[in-house]
Amino acid sequence: MPRSLRFFAWASFVAQVTIIATGGAVRLTGSGLGCPTWPTCTPESLVPTEELTYHSLIEFGNRLMTGVVGIIALIVFLLVWRIRRERRDLFALSFIVGLGIVAQAIVGGITVWTGLNPFIVGFHYISSLVLVCVTAAFLARMDEPAGARERAVPGWYAGLAHATSAVLAISIVFGVLTTGSGPHSGDLEAGRTGFDAEILEHVHAWPGYLLLVLTLVLVIAAWRESLPTRGWAIALLGIELVQVAVGLYQARNGLPVLAVGVHMVLAALTAAAMTLVILRLKRPVAADAAASESSAAATSAR
Repeated sequence: MPRSLRFFAWASFVAQVTIIATGGAVRLTGSGLGCPTWPTCTPESLVPTEELTYHSLIEFGNRLMTGVVGIIALIVFLLVWRIRRERRDLFALSFIVGLGIVAQAIVGGITVWTGLNPFIVGFHYISSLVLVCVTAAFLARMDEPAGARERAVPGWYAGLAHATSAVLAISIVFGVLTTGSGPHSGDLEAGRTGFDAEILEHVHAWPGYLLLVLTLVLVIAAWRESLPTRGWAIALLGIELVQVAVGLYQARNGLPVLAVGVHMVLAALTAAAMTLVILRLKRPVAADAAASESSAAATSAR
């Protein structure tokens, strides 16, 4: 795989995680309407004007980050274009990222037009997580040969891994609803979901703890059976432990801004690690056949 593609593929993943951090900064500093219109910052100006506050700079900085993410995604797409026939999987993933960024920009505009409707803001965050997962999948597939894939783990383990990913999705959804009901609305005038944030905190925690238990089972089973998911399952467990610690800290200390921001980024990394665990449930058939042929050749040589 070309070194340039590898570099920009990693840059794309890092950029997707970074824009979640900058988007979080917009919301947590109350800068969601720092630029009151979209796609321009004000009705008269594309960029913030002197009359606006630092909130405008934070919001506009996040908009500029969208451009950075888009440029990197375009470079990846152009690099993959040359090998699109041999690597249709990479071509499809790069196309999805590019399309997703355009959709994200539009949804971002809708959030401004609706005065930071909490449900649209939540959807915006979840779609950002999806793009993080897609760029993570690109990195994983980039190091594997193209072609058919087959299951590399026992059936029960694959089922447990998919169930774990479903629990993670539930936890993220309730986390988004909790944030949409809490104090960090992105602007003093922004609406809230109307749900009880304190109750949602507990509801959000339950699937979080279940996720931790299920991941621990995945790690133990992968370790005992030497499954190909072992490395990423351990990484997933490590991220979750930090995530739980940050979650408990923020809940017991009045939701400090920095802790909430870290919690948002860790959710993205958790989703990315879960994606890689799921991808490791299968292996390329060609690679398996080559390994079998090599083993047979070695046996004959003896």
